[in-house]
Amino acid sequence: MPLRKLSYLTLLLLTLVTAVSIYFVAQLRFNYNFNDFYPAGDPDLDYYEQYSARFGNDNDYVLLGLEAPPGHSVFEPQFLVKVDSLTRFIQQRRHVVHVTSPTNATNPVVEGFGVFNIPYLHPQEPARRAQDSTLVYRTPGLVDNLIARDARSVTILFQTAPNLSKPPGDSLLAAVRTELTRQGITDSQYHLAGKMVAQSVFVDRLQWELVVFMSLSVMLVTVLLWFTFRTWWGVVLPLVVVMGAIIWGLGLMSACGVSIDLMTALLPIMLFVVGMSDTIHIITRYSTELGYGASKKDSLLIALKESGFGSGLSALTTSIGFFTLMTSTIRPIYNFGLFTGIAVLLTFVLSFTLLPAMLVLLRKPQLRVPRREGHSWDGVLGRMFRTVLARRQLVVGLSALILIGSVASASRIRINSSLLDDLSKNDPVKLDFAFFEKNFAGVRPFELALQPAAGRSIYDLQVLRETEEIEKYLQKTYGLNFVASPVTIIKSVRKALNGGLLEEYRLPESEAELAQLVRRVKLFRKKPEFRALVLPDASEGRLTGRMPDIGSIRADALNADLRQFLRQHTDPKILTTRLTGSANLIDKNNENLTLNMITGMSIDIVMVTLIVLLLFRSLRMTLVVLIPNLVPILIVAGVMGLAGVSMKVSTSIIFTIAFGIAVDDTIHFISKLKLTLLQEPSLFKAVRKTYLMAGKAVIVTSLILVGGFSTLIFSSFDGTFYVGLLIGLTLLFGVVAELTLLPILILYFYKHKPKEIRQPVPMLTE
Repeated sequence: MPLRKLSYLTLLLLTLVTAVSIYFVAQLRFNYNFNDFYPAGDPDLDYYEQYSARFGNDNDYVLLGLEAPPGHSVFEPQFLVKVDSLTRFIQQRRHVVHVTSPTNATNPVVEGFGVFNIPYLHPQEPARRAQDSTLVYRTPGLVDNLIARDARSVTILFQTAPNLSKPPGDSLLAAVRTELTRQGITDSQYHLAGKMVAQSVFVDRLQWELVVFMSLSVMLVTVLLWFTFRTWWGVVLPLVVVMGAIIWGLGLMSACGVSIDLMTALLPIMLFVVGMSDTIHIITRYSTELGYGASKKDSLLIALKESGFGSGLSALTTSIGFFTLMTSTIRPIYNFGLFTGIAVLLTFVLSFTLLPAMLVLLRKPQLRVPRREGHSWDGVLGRMFRTVLARRQLVVGLSALILIGSVASASRIRINSSLLDDLSKNDPVKLDFAFFEKNFAGVRPFELALQPAAGRSIYDLQVLRETEEIEKYLQKTYGLNFVASPVTIIKSVRKALNGGLLEEYRLPESEAELAQLVRRVKLFRKKPEFRALVLPDASEGRLTGRMPDIGSIRADALNADLRQFLRQHTDPKILTTRLTGSANLIDKNNENLTLNMITGMSIDIVMVTLIVLLLFRSLRMTLVVLIPNLVPILIVAGVMGLAGVSMKVSTSIIFTIAFGIAVDDTIHFISKLKLTLLQEPSLFKAVRKTYLMAGKAVIVTSLILVGGFSTLIFSSFDGTFYVGLLIGLTLLFGVVAELTLLPILILYFYKHKPKEIRQPVPMLTE
């Protein structure tokens, strides 16, 4: 079949596949769900799902903080009227299950067979202001929960429907903000926090940043391609190939029902940057042969033959780097690794089908300065090569010193995360969350499952007393600022039966009195805050609370102390407990982060080692490939330790990705060296010629990779920022190692055995 006809058929087939992919891409949706970051398949996750089915999710709520006007107290009638109006407005909104507010909080009093709920606050009766405020400060559970200790702000907490999705959640938040504006409450006077708020903001920013970073990457890569090739086709063709691969990758992701989240949002940018490598190697070799005077057909065949092995091998190693992320128990990381790895392989396919087809159908390019002897990069690369070899001892010694310092610094890296890890300190959303940390109980939920021993009820006096001891420990030692449990119910019922007197807010002293209280508990079953603490048959209870977001390192230490306390002070024959909840699951990811990272990195290194051994049948060659690519990884780990960057979900992916990408240039170099050695009798001359031939592509691809990843440093997400910065640094250090350590290692290891490296690989001679 004629070459042009084959090219037309290839373009037609690829266009059809792209059209189908575009159809699926159009159905792709953005999503960010904190629940996706729980450790999949973990027994604690299974337990929490069952627990939340019984008691409800611990993070399906929104906190609305309202500040009183400057110089005023929250107890002033005018302010309380606004609070009450907002409370009623929110309660009437769809998807709102329950609202807890200072103006609807009541002091229940039992008289006869009825319950009278007496409000703590009376906005319409200014004369009762002093009396009301005194009662509020004496009542447990109001100050630091609904009313700030300095009486300058209040909180309205509204419970939402379970796992509310973004569209109805956004509508609810928009309605609340509109009502706040209508009542004359400015942006600086209110604060919103909660899972739904963070998810809404994250998704909106994901959409915006994806567009911005893709635009920046396209502009940057376009400029670099232009300065490299100085031809329109040298710019347009790589862009077409990579954009096609991105569409295919996103289409496949959509067809599999996966949405774009904080991790998979990196796929288009990652692929756009990484996918340029193959096309640049092909076009660089193609244009070089054209510059030497070869025909278009011969130039293309030489470029495909010489680039095919290296590009195929580099695509394999890069995709393996992403596929190793599938060892993670965190679903977004798993999806990101899977689909990006597949997309890298799709890019290779398009680079060797779509790109050659377009080059065949285009006229023979007219280069600006055709050359028959060398090209403009030869002089610069030649001087670099001579300098590196002349000062090889300095290069090796300096590398060793930097490596030792990096390893020492890397030992300072700590695994730590918080609920809003990916937001910077000055982010408005994080500042709103910090408002509740400073003035109220905090935003970090706490959950402890309470299971009475067989034959006991959650309302047994001994069970309640042990629960009370746990409450005291959690408030005094653990750091909970708000706590509620079955003890809260019994104490509240006792207080209600004794005229609502605060001194009666305590557990009964006898089983007889407790039995009387338990019989009256049914009077309070309509109160949502009580209903969520004990199952109807009293077979299981819940201890819930809130505290500041202290970070996973501190939380792990507190949880270890708590477990020790429970072992020593809780009798399993009376009560058993289990720590659970969303915050506990997020913290538990940290236990898996190190293992997942080491596993992924080990798999990556082992796979690359096996591939090199299989293809080159040389242990020396594995060292030649691994050393220049592990050195940059260790240096960046040292930078992380020196800068105090913690290991967390987002940064844990950096090393496996960087290694998979960085090894590409080494493989291209080695594959070209083997081809050159089939013609060159001298190892030194072969290395020098390969250095000149591959050096340009190595530098250009590295600049594009570093430049593309550097656009991510403008992200408002800390995780994305560090992915861009640290992978960019790794690749920058990688190209330096490639142009310095690699030729030194080759000449050192194969100085007396050039025949070993000269042995052709079957794929290279086909």
